[in-house]
Amino acid sequence: MKINLSGHHVDVTDSIKEHVNEKFSKIATHFPTLISLDVIISKEHGEYQVELRTNYEGSRISASGNKDVMYPAIATAAKKLDAALKHRKGQLKADLHEKPVSTTPEIAHEIVQEMKLV
Repeated sequence: MKINLSGHHVDVTDSIKEHVNEKFSKIATHFPTLISLDVIISKEHGEYQVELRTNYEGSRISASGNKDVMYPAIATAAKKLDAALKHRKGQLKADLHEKPVSTTPEIAHEIVQEMKLV
């Protein structure tokens, strides 16, 4: 997975790149069809904001995290992205299953009449 890391009012150092790669390596193994991930780290009013954007199976997935310290903000955003990807994967798997077929009310009424309940 290719990670595009950029900073807004933040210097992106090698340690930040290493931390981001470490956090998202687990997500890359769980979702191998992810091609790229856009990470934007910004600092506004003394608070770090991390925005994540990616495409997964035809839909745009995004997540964000805000904290006073940068590394917990990255961890929060990573957790939210993982949850969003799991939700999307569950939706895709649910569409593969057959939906239960219910009987029409007329047929159900006839079946109850045939039972001859006392």
